[in-house]
Amino acid sequence: MQQTKTKVFTAHIPLPLAEKVDQVATRLDRSRGWIMKQALSAWIDQEEERSRLTREALAEVDAGHTIDHSSVEAWAESLGTDTPLPVPGS
Repeated sequence: MQQTKTKVFTAHIPLPLAEKVDQVATRLDRSRGWIMKQALSAWIDQEEERSRLTREALAEVDAGHTIDHSSVEAWAESLGTDTPLPVPGS
C-alpha cells in the first residue's frame, strides 16, 4: 500500500473548540488528527461547492436570467392571499 504524503499544520484553536474536538475524538474512538482531517475535508468540500454555485449564479446573471425585485416582492406579498401569483420566472 502506498503512503500518502502529509504536511503538518499548526493552528491556535480556542479552548472550547479544542475541548469539543477532544470529546468527539473520545466518543468516536478516533485521534484528534483524524477528527481535524475530517472537519477540514468537509469544510473544503463545502467551500468548493459554494464557489461552484456562485460561479453558476453569476453566469446566469451574465446571461440575463434575472427576475426584477418588484416581481419577487409582488409574488411574496400575494402568498398570504386567496389568489397567490405564480412564482416569478416560471
